[in-house]
Amino acid sequence: MATNLVQELNSLDFSVYIGGPLQAAVKAQHDASISQVNFIKEVGFTPGASGQPDLLKYVDFNYKKSVPNPDYDSTATSGATSNPFIDSEVNLKVPFLAMLTIPALRIDELTIDFNAKLNSVETQNVSSEFSGSASISAKFWKVKFNASASYKKTSSSTSTTERTYTLGVHVKAVNDELPAGLARVMDMLEDSISAVNN
Repeated sequence: MATNLVQELNSLDFSVYIGGPLQAAVKAQHDASISQVNFIKEVGFTPGASGQPDLLKYVDFNYKKSVPNPDYDSTATSGATSNPFIDSEVNLKVPFLAMLTIPALRIDELTIDFNAKLNSVETQNVSSEFSGSASISAKFWKVKFNASASYKKTSSSTSTTERTYTLGVHVKAVNDELPAGLARVMDMLEDSISAVNN
């Protein structure tokens, strides 16, 4: 029976039990990368005119800022402007992507636990039954003898194999650092932030 258990284990398709979760992890990583590209295109750009490239989205902030008063004269006497600072309207243009967290999920760890448990139970039942009978009868000179015998043996064998399979997949995903190329683009976008005083 041990040989049958070995054959049973050898018949398992480990490429499915182990390769399946690995392929799923690779596909998940691929989908995460495509999602990152689609996020940048959909959130960070507006479609350009026919035949023109997409335009980068900006967010405009308007606020007041105190700036030095160019007309202020600290040596002037009365009647001159006495306030050294004046309020100036500032328009700040910030690329929308520079304000967001770019999704960059990466599968950091994948653990596959596969357990196969085979229990083999074999039972054998043997039963024997013997029966016999004999009779003798005599009538004058003739003797009549009757005998009969029967023997019956019954055997039955039952073999049962219990199979238990468990598959555990542990995936640890982290928000990875941006790729080097994308990180440089984001740095350039941050450098493009401009403030215009009105």
